Amino acid sequence: MDEPTPISKLMANAERGDPRASAELLPLVYDQLRAIAAQRMQLERPDHTLQPTALVHEA
Repeated sequence: MDEPTPISKLMANAERGDPRASAELLPLVYDQLRAIAAQRMQLERPDHTLQPTALVHEA
C-alpha cells in the first residue's frame, strides 16, 4: 500500500481538530493549486489577462 502523502496526513489531522495541521495545510494546497493554474493558463491565448493567482482566488 502506498504511504499517505503529507497533504493527506495533514488533512486527516485537521479533521481530528488539530489547528496546526490546518495552518500547515493551507500553504501546501495553495501552492499546488497555483502550480496547476499556471500550467493551465499556458494553454490559454497569449493576450489572456487572468493570472494564475487570480484564478486560484476565483476558485
